[in-house]
This record gives sequence, C-alpha cells and structure tokens, in this order.
Amino acid sequence: MLLRICGRQLRLSHQTIHVRALSSKPSVSHLGVTIEQPTPFISTSTNPYFNLAFEDWIFRNTPAEIPLLVIYRNTPSIIIGRNQNPWKEVNQAALRSTGVPFVRRRSGGGTVYHDLGNINYSIMIPRTMFERRPNAELVARAIQTLNIPAEVNERNDIVVEGFKISYKIVNKRAYHHGTMLVDAQLHQLGDLLRNTKNTLVTKGVESVRSPVRNLRHWNSEVTTDKFSIAVVNEFRQVYGGTEQARNIDESLMDHIPGIKSIFEELQTWQWSHGQTPEFTHALQTSFSWGDLSAHISSKHGVITSIMLTSSSPDSVAAQACQALSEDLQGQRYGILDGPISISADSEEDAIKDEILAWLQEEM
Repeated sequence: MLLRICGRQLRLSHQTIHVRALSSKPSVSHLGVTIEQPTPFISTSTNPYFNLAFEDWIFRNTPAEIPLLVIYRNTPSIIIGRNQNPWKEVNQAALRSTGVPFVRRRSGGGTVYHDLGNINYSIMIPRTMFERRPNAELVARAIQTLNIPAEVNERNDIVVEGFKISYKIVNKRAYHHGTMLVDAQLHQLGDLLRNTKNTLVTKGVESVRSPVRNLRHWNSEVTTDKFSIAVVNEFRQVYGGTEQARNIDESLMDHIPGIKSIFEELQTWQWSHGQTPEFTHALQTSFSWGDLSAHISSKHGVITSIMLTSSSPDSVAAQACQALSEDLQGQRYGILDGPISISADSEEDAIKDEILAWLQEEM
C-alpha cells in the first residue's frame, strides 16, 4: 500500500491508495483519499479508540462514489452513540468494577457492547445508493453461507429465529455499521448495559433493548474469521471490485495525522462526557439525620444547577445542603472533583461528606 502525503510516498503494503495533499501540514480536514475500486479493509488492531478513529477518518476522507467495507474487533468496551448519555446507557458501577472503558463514537445510533467474540463491520456507500435493508440483507446472506438461517426483520435487524444477532447503527451519510455477535460474553453485555437510573431524563438518544444470541448457538464452528471472509465475499458480489482485503493497524497513525488526532480526541473527557446532551436527574435517600432529595440539571457533562433539600428545613443538615448546592454548581457530573467550602461547624462538614459520597455512588 502506498500512501502519498504532501507528495511523499510511504510503502505500507503492495496495494496503492492515493492520498491527495492540500496542505504542507496534513490533517483530517486537509486530506482526501482516492481508492480506485470497492475495497475491504480489515483491522488487525483490537484497540477500540484506533478502530473507531480509522473508521471515522476513512469515511470522511473517501469519495462517496466508491463503496468500502471496514471490519474490526475490539477488546471489551462499551461504544455509545454521539448523542447519547453514558450515565443513562451504561452501568457505571459495573464499568468501574470491571475496568471496561466506554467510548463515544463520532456517529449516531445506539449503545453496543464489543469484545473479541463479536465483530464489527461498516459498509460505506454513495448517499444516493443508500438503503438500510439491502445492506442488512448483504450481511444476512453472508451468514446464510455459514449454515445459519439469518433474515432481516421489519426493523431491518438481522435475526435468527427471532433473536437479534447484530446491532445496527445508521448514519445519514451512507454509513451502515453493525456489531455481529459470534461468541461474545453475553453475561458481560447484560451487566454493563443494565441501568436502573429511571429518574434520569435525557434529551439524548436512548437505545432500544432486544433479546440477543450468539451465532455459535446455531453453528458451533463459526468463528469471527469465517464471518469476515463471508462478508467480504458478499460485499464483492454486490459492489464488485477485485481488491484483496487490506490489513491495517495502528502504525497508520504514524503516517496519517488525522487518524491520530481522532484517536486522541476520543479519549478525552471533553469528548466522552462533555458531548452529553442536557439531562436532569432526581434522587432521594434517607440518612440518620433525615431524608434528602436532590434535583440535578446538567449540560455537556457539567452540573448547571443542583437543589439539595433536607426534610428538616431549620437543621444543620439544611445548612449543609444549601452550601453544598452552591459548591457543586459548575462541577463535572459524576466526578464532583471541585472545591467544597469548609464550614466552622464540624457536624455540617460531616453531613456534606455523607451527601457527597452518596451522590458519587448514585451518579
């Protein structure tokens, strides 16, 4: 593969990609990619940040008239849509206990669980050619070659005997991608995506839950590699092209700064949490000193207002609630790592500590 950046060729393998340089300092906005015919790409990296960065970069820097297929696997991770709320979609306590990260992708859609037992595919085609069902049927036919009776239902989900085996996420820019469950840890999926924050109301997009099952349930010999080969073959049948699947890995970031830029951005708090749409969260609990209610409003992951109300309006607890409400405004939701004022009353400070510990646990 030859990459031409600012007039310089970089040899990555025997195929050729022509990269048009529009600036002496290439970036996401300054690079364009021309690929001569429909081409499959298979990532040998299992880093979710790299794979999502490559997927987004090649989508935005490739002419829409040439269909592309991108296939990759990720280590255990939760992937949420651009306009979703991580506190609503994900069990934050389970994330902390397992060490599994969540990643906000740059495209829309719902929340999905990734591990090495499932495989992710993206079909990028001209906007004028784009329809949801044909692309889902392409993948369903690939699965049928593995002796599994897959079909596409009325919601354009790929199912077998009524069980969903693939998530779908569709972007209006001719971008269809999904996650195929081959031999995924479904118990982990259930634990990490089980959320009980019923009083958290978000303006973001909420996921639709469905019963799921692995392909291995119907054919114990199916592997992620066999699924990849089947999808690549069906992609060629539909869109043509003779290119062999091109393997890519994280070394690509050394040659294309735009990919590295997205890779780094996806790992920042400003992207992962700061992109969260407005939401409110109402909470209630009881302490030894009385009952407490909290009403929190947040935008871009920051608390815009919080009202802490004690059941004893004239007590030390009420004073603590008033002071803490003022201190927490403007702090990052879920972290609460800003300064907290210290009072002259040790009892008031002890109550503040109790409330803070409770809020951090509930968030």
